[in-house]
Amino acid sequence: MSPAKKASVHDIARLARVSIGTVDRALHGRKEINRRTRQRVLRIARQVGYKPNLAARLLAVGRAPLCIGVCIPREIHFFYDLVRQGIFEEARRFESLGVSILSRPVRRLGAGEVERVRELLESGIRALILAPGDPWGLAPLIEQAEQRRIRVLCVSSDAPQSARSTVICVEPELNGRCAAELLAKFVPADSRVAVVTGMLQVEDHRRKTNGFCEGLAHFCKGGKVIEVIENHEDEREAREKCAALLERFPSLDGLYVSTVNCLPVCEALDAAGLSGRVKLITTDLFPKMVPYFKNGTISASMYQRPHMQGQTAVRVAVDHIVNRIPIRPSYYLNPQIVLQSNISLFREISSGKASEVVEPASESPASALLAVTR
Repeated sequence: MSPAKKASVHDIARLARVSIGTVDRALHGRKEINRRTRQRVLRIARQVGYKPNLAARLLAVGRAPLCIGVCIPREIHFFYDLVRQGIFEEARRFESLGVSILSRPVRRLGAGEVERVRELLESGIRALILAPGDPWGLAPLIEQAEQRRIRVLCVSSDAPQSARSTVICVEPELNGRCAAELLAKFVPADSRVAVVTGMLQVEDHRRKTNGFCEGLAHFCKGGKVIEVIENHEDEREAREKCAALLERFPSLDGLYVSTVNCLPVCEALDAAGLSGRVKLITTDLFPKMVPYFKNGTISASMYQRPHMQGQTAVRVAVDHIVNRIPIRPSYYLNPQIVLQSNISLFREISSGKASEVVEPASESPASALLAVTR
């Protein structure tokens, strides 16, 4: 085969000495093929650099347009702007194929989700990317969607009691446990620490808190979580509650903020004259956090890779619809640790544009990708 010639299904069939139908079954994960034959076909496909013709596949399975619905919050924009950016950037890579995204954002996590999701389900979508803030309220709609073969992909947080197809996030309990292990390296034994989270009804927030509490008991001898504060992702509420906490416990050793809403906590520590003395582990990253890294208010942050969460959601949805690739129950990303020494390497800081994401019009063309990051 000439190096300039693109490998085809016919080439794979010839090299593997099987029929074109057998190659098709191997490439698309169908059951009517034995394991050894499938492995041989897939190995040859990799060796010859086979890339499927997405346009042809869309014609074969699409008939109706491949529209992906998106319902994620606008606030807190430091985090969800990056998720949204990942979704739209991934989509634009294949906009010429006519795949489209229909966005129905909510103002904040859990606010108006049911109404927006109901709208999307009546709009001809084939998949739904969703950040569930009210998992119990959404469960009947998710059930309805899946029954209609509309695949529901949760990002950032989960609705595990629902029929959703998958979740894409950093595993929450691992995230919280890693934060506890990290904080334990900054504080002494028998430390008293507190957790600042959003809403414990949100699966991600609840499980991070649980993971942190269990991790602190393991990694910090005698360490104890003395209070868990819910701030409902409201900056003023977070500032006031944190200030009251520091007044009640002036000898507090550490704080863990399990969502991106950390600025009010930093401000409360500064106002109380406790910056640097109370060790602070935050979540994710945005430019306004940089001064607090530099002055020692923030010791480290747990980065949840929001841009990749958005990218992966699009990839999984399209890979499933176009190529019939089965969707796994979860796609957990590995968290990364942000320190003062490596902060400049993260896209939020290196690009300087993380908080300036412009959302395309709801009906604009979007896209697809075949290979999921696994």
